[in-house]
Amino acid sequence: MKIGELAAATDTSVRLLRYYEEQGLLASYRLDSGHRRYDDSAPATVRRIRALLDAGLPTRVIRDLLPCVRQDGTVAECKLETLQEHLRGLDDRITALSETRTSLAGLISATRTHASART
Repeated sequence: MKIGELAAATDTSVRLLRYYEEQGLLASYRLDSGHRRYDDSAPATVRRIRALLDAGLPTRVIRDLLPCVRQDGTVAECKLETLQEHLRGLDDRITALSETRTSLAGLISATRTHASART
């Protein structure tokens, strides 16, 4: 399969497919002409990559997880700790953002109250 065909089959840009390949997420082989070719499993691999990216995982982690992703999209239990670690990281960031939002909302409220008192 040519890169353009893979891009069309997965609704992914050629540029992004090249990036996945540079990151070691997607394998291709080269013809004598230098053109990339992908095997028949490439569309499923791209869909798995996209699903893992949508889950907020960085490409360095995806590179480690990808061999452990099953056909149904689940990940082998030996990588469960990696997924749980990233979930904890997201929870920590959500907590921090919530605290930041509360602080900002308080500042806005205090500013409005101060401005109302002056008029």
